Amino acid sequence: MTKMKTIIQVKILHLPLKAQWYDMQERGEKPEEYREITPYWCKRFLGFDTALFSYRYNYKSCNTKNYTHVLFRYGYTKRCFIRKIDSITIGRGNPEWGAPADRDVFIIRHHKEDSPIIKGKDL
Repeated sequence: MTKMKTIIQVKILHLPLKAQWYDMQERGEKPEEYREITPYWCKRFLGFDTALFSYRYNYKSCNTKNYTHVLFRYGYTKRCFIRKIDSITIGRGNPEWGAPADRDVFIIRHHKEDSPIIKGKDL
């Protein structure tokens, strides 16, 4: 009898962070990360570089690029760790965690302590 191999497709979103936000993510205090709604991030998350989609067109789940994991990197060093992405949406984030209080952003939600964390310098 031949065993079937299961292939899991993993697509990693790489996010360099400042020290303050990296430390909060690593400790599990911050279960989401934010990115401004700009043509650059629209292209990365949606596949097109215009912000015309916005929340007015009912885009609630934005992850059409099918990112499965997020790799948080301490600036541009080798220090990093990976967590599984729950969802990427548009909305207002928590200002205490670095989100602007007056506008919508991409919200990248991820598992906290319940998911295995892969840490390392050579990821």
